[in-house]
Amino acid sequence: MSRPDFREFGRPRRVEGGLRAATARGAIGTSWWSRRFLDVLESFALGTRLTRGRSYARSGQVLDLDVAPGAVTASVQGSRSRPYAVRIGLAVFAEPVWARIEESLAGQALFSARLLAGDLPPELEEVFAAAGAPLFPASVGELDLSCDCPDFAVPCKHLAATFYLLAEAFDADPFQLLHWRGRDRAVLLSRLRRLRTGASEPAPDGAVGPVAAGAGAALAAGDGPVGAGSTADTAGAAPAAAEVECDGPPAGSAGQVLADLPDLPLADAVDRYWLPPVPVPPRPPVLATEPDLVLRQLGAPGAAVGGPGLAERLRRAYQRFAAD
Repeated sequence: MSRPDFREFGRPRRVEGGLRAATARGAIGTSWWSRRFLDVLESFALGTRLTRGRSYARSGQVLDLDVAPGAVTASVQGSRSRPYAVRIGLAVFAEPVWARIEESLAGQALFSARLLAGDLPPELEEVFAAAGAPLFPASVGELDLSCDCPDFAVPCKHLAATFYLLAEAFDADPFQLLHWRGRDRAVLLSRLRRLRTGASEPAPDGAVGPVAAGAGAALAAGDGPVGAGSTADTAGAAPAAAEVECDGPPAGSAGQVLADLPDLPLADAVDRYWLPPVPVPPRPPVLATEPDLVLRQLGAPGAAVGGPGLAERLRRAYQRFAAD
């Protein structure tokens, strides 16, 4: 295959409304996770292609960018009339792997708290590694890179530009990185909440568990809710349901903490009203987050109010406020 002569293509066409990198100079990527991701790109030693890709990212040549499980796709405007189609593929983790990761994350209150706050703790990378599923690709061989431009090199400058814009997308919403690996933000946080509270997984559509079956039988017979005084106690399956429902307060609940306290009249308990009924546990560690966390969660504002440039100025202001 002969090397194409790129002199015939000229300069890239100007783009209106393209995606622009927030940083006009210097390094792209502000969070530890976006920098770790860009380390993979920069380890390819692309030379001028890397420089041109960064220039494309800052001049708005990337028209759109979409992150989906297993694949990032983008359209990048070059010198030709038709934009080039770019794809960066990465294997998603299987469900058993995600189950192990979620169990580990739920076992650490600080991890869950930071994830629920929209932040990724640096220790997250170790959690994924311990589960046998490294969060970041270790080499170019783990990525499926493609671009329909005439440049035979992979990655080309169009792929490099997509890498840089993707890193900033990870800065704005770190859950995009996990989404790329196969776990949606809403699903992950929902499962972490259930694991932290000990709640069971919701039943699939149409499935009826023991408690629901007992209640359904009672309602079908025209009775009220299952419980004391209801006729469901004689409905066959209902006693088992009652035993499940009334098996004491859930672990860690207020009912469990107060169950053994004497029921004193208010007049005899006034002097202890503001004291805890049981020893208060030690104060948990302070949740440390970056000062621009809210900006990352909200994303870049619209062009009418300043666009990514305004977000960058606000980020620097937040950092100065935090330093003071």
